[in-house]
Amino acid sequence: MSEAPRLDPGPARLRQIDVYLRGVRGRRPVVPLDLARLERRARRAMSRRGFAYLAGGAGLESTLVENRAAFERQRIVPRMLRDVSARDTSVELFGRRHPSPFLLAPIGVLELAHADADLAAARAAAAERVPMIFSNQASVPMERCAAAMGDSERWFQLYWSTSDELVASFVGRAEACGCSAIVVTLDTTMLGWRIRDLDYGYLPFLLGKGLAQYTSDPVFTAALDQAGDGTAAPGGVTPAAVRALVQLARAYPGSAAANLRSRLPRAAVRRFLEIYSRPSLTWDDLPYLRGLTRLPILLKGILHPDDARLALEHGADGIVVSNHGGRQVDGAIASIDALPPIAAAIGGRIPILLDSGVRGGADAFKALALGASAVLVGRPFAYGLAVAGEAGVREVLRNLAADFELTMGLAGCASVAEIGPSSLAGP
Repeated sequence: MSEAPRLDPGPARLRQIDVYLRGVRGRRPVVPLDLARLERRARRAMSRRGFAYLAGGAGLESTLVENRAAFERQRIVPRMLRDVSARDTSVELFGRRHPSPFLLAPIGVLELAHADADLAAARAAAAERVPMIFSNQASVPMERCAAAMGDSERWFQLYWSTSDELVASFVGRAEACGCSAIVVTLDTTMLGWRIRDLDYGYLPFLLGKGLAQYTSDPVFTAALDQAGDGTAAPGGVTPAAVRALVQLARAYPGSAAANLRSRLPRAAVRRFLEIYSRPSLTWDDLPYLRGLTRLPILLKGILHPDDARLALEHGADGIVVSNHGGRQVDGAIASIDALPPIAAAIGGRIPILLDSGVRGGADAFKALALGASAVLVGRPFAYGLAVAGEAGVREVLRNLAADFELTMGLAGCASVAEIGPSSLAGP
């Protein structure tokens, strides 16, 4: 019998070895690898209101719970005696190949997690070669994040406001700063009934948080001359209202002292509330967006196969199967449960991304087995950001990539192309 060849252990094994060797020297990982422990650490690192906003779901949060339960119902069936000594975890999206199937989901108001907010996430994504979807509700303007990423892949999430002029401006800015796709979020034309936030009476936008794309936009700021001042809370001046005014002054670009004397921060919040969402949005509006850009357009929030077919009919370049992480409709179908019939409806004609509930490499494996091209990861990276800033995000991304690679290999798949329905137990 010939001697077995000496093989490159691969990134996942190197990640394991690195963690174990650091343990010999008494050094623990920067962030907990156990997601429940990571969430608890993030809770301690954040304000109560900030954590409630990030972690909460709609209503009784049954959709948030079901996202995880549905993943657990899907079971992997490993196959044996297959050569998985070399493992290719890469995926291709719109002509570009990425080393893993993960993208950073758009999460708004990341300043609630860490002062460096989107900028830290952008640097981490670039360092780990993971595409980032810039949030429409970011705490740092897209141009600053793009500059920090160099030539790394980034997309832009669009909330379609009542101002088409602002939509056009956002899309133009996204193109100019190197974004290579537009992701239109369809499921948030109104805010869901989020009990955790309502219990605190807390909406961060009223304090000027998560408005960096707006306050850096020439169309938005030009409209402030016509906007009213009023964001005053009912009931007159209170200590809490004064603190809110100070926070708003600090959040708005420029000197906090000057902002306290200016009407612009309050006008910006009022203008945002006037234009933020567009419940009248229909399929007939999509040609307007197509007329603004040649970039691929993905529709995020698809949960029904008929909507997937309509997306194809209306020229969508991709879709994101998502229930917004359980934050919009209490009792909605889990994203992973919605995926198979949508994949059947799409028939491989455009990429399908899966969002909501992804917490580990096995989740990504299951999603790809059911027809997804890639997955979006949200709360885990935000929790890593809360615990350790940029380093925390990098650790989370490394852990996810290693977990996926090992799961894939141990399941008997040497490449993403080998993952399919037969990788999972049948119904």
